[in-house]
Parts: sequence; C-alpha cells; structure tokens
Amino acid sequence: MEWLFAVAALLTLALVLGVFYRPLGDYMAWVYTTAKDWRVERVLYRLAGVDARVQQSWKEYLRALLAFSAVGLVLLFLLEVLQPMLPFSLGHPPLSLDLAFNTAASFVANTNWQAYAPEQTVGFAVQMLGLSVQMFVSAAAGMAVAIALVRGMASRRTGTLGNFWVDLVRTTLRILLPLSIIAALVFIVGGVVQNFSGFTSVATVSGGIQSIPGGPVASQEAIKMLGTNGGGFFNANSAHPFENPTAWTNIFQVFLLLLIPFALPRTFATMVDDQRMGYVLLATMSILFVSVFVALTAFELAGAGAAPTLAGAAMEGKEQRFGILGSTLFGAATTGTSGGAANSLHSSYTALGGMVLMLNMMIGEVSPGGVGAGLYAILVLIVLATFLTGLHLGRAPVFLGKRLGTQQIKIVSVFILVMPALALGGATLTLAIPPIRAQMLAGLGHTGPHGVSEIVYAFVSAAINNGSAFAGLDANTPWLNVTLGIIILLGRFIPITLVLALAGTFAVQERALTTVGELPLRHPQFVAFLIAVIALMALPMFVPYLLVGPLAEGLG
Repeated sequence: MEWLFAVAALLTLALVLGVFYRPLGDYMAWVYTTAKDWRVERVLYRLAGVDARVQQSWKEYLRALLAFSAVGLVLLFLLEVLQPMLPFSLGHPPLSLDLAFNTAASFVANTNWQAYAPEQTVGFAVQMLGLSVQMFVSAAAGMAVAIALVRGMASRRTGTLGNFWVDLVRTTLRILLPLSIIAALVFIVGGVVQNFSGFTSVATVSGGIQSIPGGPVASQEAIKMLGTNGGGFFNANSAHPFENPTAWTNIFQVFLLLLIPFALPRTFATMVDDQRMGYVLLATMSILFVSVFVALTAFELAGAGAAPTLAGAAMEGKEQRFGILGSTLFGAATTGTSGGAANSLHSSYTALGGMVLMLNMMIGEVSPGGVGAGLYAILVLIVLATFLTGLHLGRAPVFLGKRLGTQQIKIVSVFILVMPALALGGATLTLAIPPIRAQMLAGLGHTGPHGVSEIVYAFVSAAINNGSAFAGLDANTPWLNVTLGIIILLGRFIPITLVLALAGTFAVQERALTTVGELPLRHPQFVAFLIAVIALMALPMFVPYLLVGPLAEGLG
C-alpha cells in the first residue's frame, strides 16, 4: 500500500509539473530575450547608473556579479551585528562576528546554512531586510548565470553573454516576485503564520507558561522554496507546524522546490531552438530524482530494529503529519535542488537512507538542481559527456553547433573537482588540527560511523551550497562558522567563474548548422550515458568516506 501511495505522489507531482513545464519555461525564455523593459526596471537602472543596452563579456558579467554579491555580503553582515539598533529586533542581541559572517556568506551564496536557532537569534528586521532579500537576489543571480551559459551556447560569434544587471532585475521582478506572492497567499490559506506578533505567552495544560513565536513566515516560506534557498524561519524548519501545517502544504512545498528547476530545461530548449535537447535534460533530471526517491523510501520503509518494526517503518525523527513518504519525497527534493530545507531529521534516517541523501548532493545536485545552478551544472556535465561520446565514436565533439576542445574540457574538469576538493579538504583540515578535532568531536551528537556521517554531510552540504544539515553536529563554533563560510563562498563563486568562462569560449564561436555526421545526442542512449558520467565523475571520490561512515554503520 505504501508503494501505491508513493507512485500516486510521484504521478501527482509529474502531472502538475508537466502542466507548468511549457508555459513557465517559455515565459522565462521570453523574460530573458525580450528587448522591452518595464517602467520600474528603467527606474532601477537609472538609479543604479546601469545602461541596460550594454552587452557584457564573460569577464564583465562576472565582475558585476561578484561586486553585487560582495556588497550584499557586507550589508547583511552589518544588519546582523547591528541588530539591536533595528526595529522589530525582538530584543535579540547582535550575532557574534563569526556567526554573522557564516550567515551572511551562506545566504549570499544561496546556501542558507543556519548554525543557529532563527526564532531565538534574529528579529523580524534581519529576517525581512536581510535574509529574505538575499533569498530573492541570490536565487536570481544563479538563474542569471545559467542564462548566460545558455546565451553563450546559442550565440553566433557575439562574444557577449547579456547584461547581468538586466538578468538580475528581470528574474527578481518578473519571475520570483510574482510567483512568491501567489505561493505566500496559498500558504496563508493553508495555515502558515503571517503576522508581526512576536512572542505570545500562553498557559499550558500542565499550568506552565510557554512562549509561542509568530512572524512574517508565509512570505519568507514562499521564496525559501521557490528560490531553493532553505533558510527556515524557525529552527525546526519545514517540520514546524507554523511553516508547514498539513500534508497538502508539505507536497506544495515540494512542488515549489521543483517548479523552476524542472521548467528551466524548456527555457534552455526555447532559447537554443532545440526542444529535443531540452527533453534530454528533463529526462536525465527526472530519472535521477525518481531513483533517489525510490531508494530513499525503500531504505526507510525497511528500517531494521525493534522500534521500526513496531512502527511499521523508520519513523524516528519524522513528523506523523507527513509519514515516511512525505518525508522521503521532501528529502529527495531538498538534497537534489540545493534547497536545504527539511521536514524531518536527516540524522535520524537509517544509515543507508542517510547515505542516499548524501549521494544526492555528491552527484552535483542535478536532480534537478537548484534554481539556475542545476541547469548550468548539468550543461557542464553534458559538455563532458559529449566530448567522451565523440572519443568513443571517433567523431569531432560538437554540442549545439559549438566545437569542444581542450579549452572547454579543462574548464569542465576543474568544475567537477571543486566541490569534492572543498568538502573533503575542509573536513580533512578540520580533523588534522588536534585542538579543532577535539572540539569538533566533543560537539558531535554521535560517535563512530554515524559521527563520521555528520561531519561529511556538513562539509558536503556547504561545498555544494545545499545548506541542509545532518544534525547532531554543533556547528556554531568560531572554527566551523569561519571555515564553512569560506567553503560556502568558494563553492558558489569558483564554479560560477568557471561556468561564465565556459560560456565565454562558446560565445566567440560561430554556431555551425546541424549536419548528418553530428553526434547522436538526442536519444535515450545518450541519457543513459549522461547519467553514468554524472555518477562516475562524482561518487568514486567520496567512497572512502562512505565506507567509514554510512556504509560501515548500515552494513554493520
């Protein structure tokens, strides 16, 4: 019966996402290709001193993005350390310098790793002026980078990728903001809190006093999911009844996580005028997502031990409101989209179920990936798969009329190595310094293999800009706040730099016409080969850590 419900849930999601695939994808393609600016956009360009008609090279596009992100980092940091001076601070003190840096880096990089309990740490001003604003613009920046890569692939020797400021403003005002308003209204109807009441003291049944937090939750929840951000208004995140009250709001949150990432292949296909290649992307993302959900659900339904047997499944750390399927569906979506949100405790999953969550991040989050980040990541991997296909078939590798040579493959190779180098390098450095290692081990919720899993999950989550936590690890220490913050920034902006450089190499090429001898990329065989490349390029580097972590725990 559980598997019937699982199939029904997948079919429901597929149907709704399928309905939005074409109209939303084509609408986003129009947003990025129309020559007309809205009046409010022209006002913003004038105030910022931006000429919307200027087309930027990849280096100019990158400089604009880095400058904008740096300013956002500084402003958010200042809001956090000056919190007591702000209205609606709810009496919260300023954040420590290391925690403020970690939080600012995390939200600017669309990671939203939270080493603190939000309702006990930040007031409404920081939530709305700082965190929510970054949820919009960091997501918009990721989408802008993806569109810049698409333009490079579609261009004909222009050497330019568009204008970052135009892409940023249009993404925010024309896509994310209207969708968030609609989603917030749906959340309010579903019972998500939206007020400015602060803390309300109530008498409990036992005669005690409990403080119930309120706040503008629904508005933040909308962009948290649509932008695949993940920063919770409450410490319990989407397991909190004020953020996620019912089973239908739970599946609505999953839908919002997947909506834009699954529509972007259509945007790509429309902009490059190749719908069949868009279906290749969509099929690859869908197969990976379904595979992760099925594996995760199977491990949680078959949880070993007396307690899971009595409960009928591994229910530890999961909400009764959502059950196994509501939890595993959410888990597959959030670790596959850089969402970072959680409606269950990932550390309480079975050992092999927890490993699946890790693997979903380790393959590069392309199932379907975060807004923008998932599209540009899978396009980078397609470049590699196309090159390898050309070697196997003895043909010159060409993708969308653009030749692939040593320059492109070098960029792709470095892109693939960034995340594992940051994750494993950061974890190794932390464990190699005796006093830091002692502090970290003391802050673990578990010892042995499960403790290894907590450490690996944290560093992988930071490096891939996911932001979800395995929990059990006390990450609010000066070393981890600074180290994870640096890894988050490097894990965001090094890949973006490489993606824009790759786009630049395509933008200077002429787009050749399709020929009979072009590589057969628009077939199921290439989808299978692409999935194999994704797995083989990412997973072997993490095998040693998996052997001493979740595999050791699960098989033991």
